[in-house]
Amino acid sequence: MRKTLLLLVPVALLGACTWGITLDDAAKNVRTAWSGDVSSCHDMGKVTVSVMDHVGPVNRNDIKVRDELEVMARNEAAKMHADTIKPLGEPNNGSQPWGAYQCGNTQLAPANRPAGNANPANPAPPATTPGGFETYPIKSN
Repeated sequence: MRKTLLLLVPVALLGACTWGITLDDAAKNVRTAWSGDVSSCHDMGKVTVSVMDHVGPVNRNDIKVRDELEVMARNEAAKMHADTIKPLGEPNNGSQPWGAYQCGNTQLAPANRPAGNANPANPAPPATTPGGFETYPIKSN
């Protein structure tokens, strides 16, 4: 019993290393184009992010790993002044490549558009995103 406990404590502590990955304020304006067309956007470069995908012999939840990878990619893209990211491949051993793009306001989702309109009496029609939806990380307790 004591040996098992001694083995589990370090594993639990290592697992805490990736907890607390949060979205930076600047990254809140970076959208994720999962299957959207970014051919009209300016390519800002490539970002490769990585997190722990397993703790000792135990694999972490795939959804949690993917969520953390997206949050980290959005944070890095914001530092590059990009407003859109798109995955360039599937996660592999906790690492995933992302493309960072500057698409401008015409490609942004309505929630990310700057407030204001030139003529308030004639509001602009709502914009749609290429996939019709966006995902946002869920804050866990």
